[in-house]
This record gives sequence, C-alpha cells and structure tokens, in this order.
Amino acid sequence: MKIIFFGTPSFAAHNLQKIIESEHETLAVVTGVDSKKGRGRKNKPSSVKILADEFKIPVLQPVSLSEKKFIQKLIDFNADLFVVVAFRKLPLSVWSIPKKGTINLHTSFLPDYRGASPINWVLINNEKSTGVTTFFIDEKIDNGEIILQKKIDIDREITAGKLHNILIEEGSKILLKTLFQLESGIINKKSQ
Repeated sequence: MKIIFFGTPSFAAHNLQKIIESEHETLAVVTGVDSKKGRGRKNKPSSVKILADEFKIPVLQPVSLSEKKFIQKLIDFNADLFVVVAFRKLPLSVWSIPKKGTINLHTSFLPDYRGASPINWVLINNEKSTGVTTFFIDEKIDNGEIILQKKIDIDREITAGKLHNILIEEGSKILLKTLFQLESGIINKKSQ
C-alpha cells in the first residue's frame, strides 16, 4: 500500500521505521515544524523528520493542516492510506482524502483514556491493564471504529518509561497487522 505517515516524537518514528521496513511504500511524512531548542535556540527537527530525511522520504511541515496548498499536495500523492501516530487532530479535509481511510495508533485500550497522555493517566489511576488500539479516524478525538487491540497487564512496579517501551513494541506489531488486514480487505471493525 502507498502510505502517508503523520507523526512527530520518537514513539512515532519507531512505528515509521517499521513501516519503512515492511512491503508498504511510504510516499511522504507529515510532522510538526522544527522547534527551537537548547541554549542557542537552534531549530531542532522532530524524530520523524530525522528518520524521513535519512530514507529520503519527502517531509511536509504545514503550519496549518487546513492550508489549501498542503491539502492539494496530499491529494497529489494519491496515497491509499494515511497512518497517524502521536500527532495532532486532523481536519475532515485531510483525513477523508485516502480511499482506504485514515487510521491511528493509540496507546490505550480504547474507549478508555482517549486524548493526550494515556500512559501517564493509566499509571496515575492505578489501572491493572492498558493496551494499544488501531482505529479509523473520524470527527471526534480517539472515537472511530476499532480495527485491532491488544491488552497489556500492568504490574505495580512499572514506570512510565517501561510502559512506554512496551507499548512501542506492541503498538508497532498491531499497526503492521492492521496494514496487512487493510491491504487484504479482511477487517472486522467494531464501534467503541
């Protein structure tokens, strides 16, 4: 499948790496604009941009996701699917472009812990389990039809860092399974 990947932090870059290593074609990535960091306030690219540059994948960094030029570029790529991992909310004019839809990988067992910082919230609330979920994006945050999920038990000693690393690995596995199912046309979607 021809994919455009949306993401910014290292969690997203790990998943982008797995897609690049797969049989799918990454046409472009969309990531945040470079941010000023450090004492010298130098522009620092996102982890996703660094990886995309390494593989010579075109990088789009729109200030606004509603820019007409940006939307036209997305249309011109003629991607089958958009994949979103750790990125901001997409407008309908973007997520409705690809013929197979736009999917998201989220680090909770939806419908629990929609929105930002689900790893931290499950630990703050002393949950016994969490998970990863792939789903189709719709108008609401983390609300679309679920494609795949994997539940992960949490022990009392786990840290946010350890849980983050577990979810990176489990998330990339179900993301690749999701891509396989979408390409083969065999999907069992369920509403939340």
